[in-house]
Amino acid sequence: MRKVVTIQPITRLEGHGKISIFLDEDGNVKDAYYQVVEFRGFERFCIGRPVEEMPIITPRICGVCPWAHHMASAKAVDAVYGAEIPETAKKLREMAYNIYFVHDHSAVFYALSAPDFVVGPDAPRAERNILGLIGRVGLETGKRVINARMVATRLLERLAGRAIIPACAVPGGVSKPLTEEDRKEVEEGAKKLVEFGQFTLKVLEDAVLKNQKYVDLIMGDVYRHETYYMGLVDGKGLVNYYDGRVRVVDPRGNVYAEFHPKEYLDHIAEHVEPWTYLKFPYLKGLGWKGIVDGEGSGVYRVGPLARLNVADGFATPLAQEAYEKFKETLGKPAHATLGYHWARVIEILNAAERALELSRDPDVTGKDFRVPLTNVPSEGVGIVEAARGTLIHHYRTDGDGILTDVNLIVATTHNNAGICMSVKKVSQQLIRAGKISDGLLNMIEMAFRAYDPCLACGTHALPGQMPLDVCVYDASGRLVAEIRRP
Repeated sequence: MRKVVTIQPITRLEGHGKISIFLDEDGNVKDAYYQVVEFRGFERFCIGRPVEEMPIITPRICGVCPWAHHMASAKAVDAVYGAEIPETAKKLREMAYNIYFVHDHSAVFYALSAPDFVVGPDAPRAERNILGLIGRVGLETGKRVINARMVATRLLERLAGRAIIPACAVPGGVSKPLTEEDRKEVEEGAKKLVEFGQFTLKVLEDAVLKNQKYVDLIMGDVYRHETYYMGLVDGKGLVNYYDGRVRVVDPRGNVYAEFHPKEYLDHIAEHVEPWTYLKFPYLKGLGWKGIVDGEGSGVYRVGPLARLNVADGFATPLAQEAYEKFKETLGKPAHATLGYHWARVIEILNAAERALELSRDPDVTGKDFRVPLTNVPSEGVGIVEAARGTLIHHYRTDGDGILTDVNLIVATTHNNAGICMSVKKVSQQLIRAGKISDGLLNMIEMAFRAYDPCLACGTHALPGQMPLDVCVYDASGRLVAEIRRP
């Protein structure tokens, strides 16, 4: 008899995906697939548009990641016109972008990630959400999270006119200068965000790192994959979200490659599988070996964990102190997939510290905030670190600046192979003799939730909905368990 388990709403995920788990005759997992069944079309319908419109068009890809697309797009358009933006513009962009990081990461940690640890992976599904989290940590903590996000939202509105679809970066610089009044507000708000970052790190330490069961889960083999890692680093080899060179390290932590954003096609290629609309980027020099990890596999991962693995540290003191504890516990490189959550919290603190530093920089109130575009447009690449990982925008135009080709590789696409491996490994290690529970299925979902996948960015759905199915099949092909969000 078919058994259907329904969770509505399910799993803290942005997008439309499906997990199918196939069991052998003994009820053990033979294979598992993380399928993305949305249709990708955004790149095609941008062709024929004036390239200077892209920083306003691309934030509409996703309401979760608009600032990442805005900044990557603006940098790509700068490159199309060969424009070197003024120092004031660069620092204003970076300051706003770090505030966005706090805004984004805090939502992911408290609403999507923390319920699995604070409430517990085996807790009743009705409690594994933001309300259940507040029930455990207290109403005052919930208010503190909301207030911090309100502060970040207010600052983004000051800098960009609006927080969700920003109008901050424009080709050649930024849309407006920063007044001294606004600078003071940013400084005061950034101070509050630094305090919030310290508070969030304490929440993680108390709820997760002081719980030996969770530490064992993080450091154990179930969620471990030894892959390559990729991320931006600044001139000193430190984490930077807005600008830098792309660095790749191998599973032992050795630098495999480091290159300028415009050289990305020399190092990255994309593989296609017939069962998903999401591509599989891989390291070109190693070739596609399949969805496998290990030395020479060609699979790499991006995002908070990857950034900490590729960089030599942080430029801000509080984040650097937290990073040292992270390394001491998980090693470097850290291959623990659940370590993404810890890395994400450290980045909240780092981004807040960096925003505060920039708010005190005299350059941010400079009057030289934009340069004219005088060169004939041609081709440009813009790369930033989105909250979820490396984001690439690549544009080609004709001589009039009309787009002829657009290529976007988003963080979730970079992580596709890693997510697939994680889902399969956890399924194989947890499902035995066909025994399935709600808590066990949630632990399978935790395998992809660590990556904070954003499938609207990765695929851009036509239906405009966010359903997700998790299906488990026995050896005869009979559906034995299903979790569905319509």
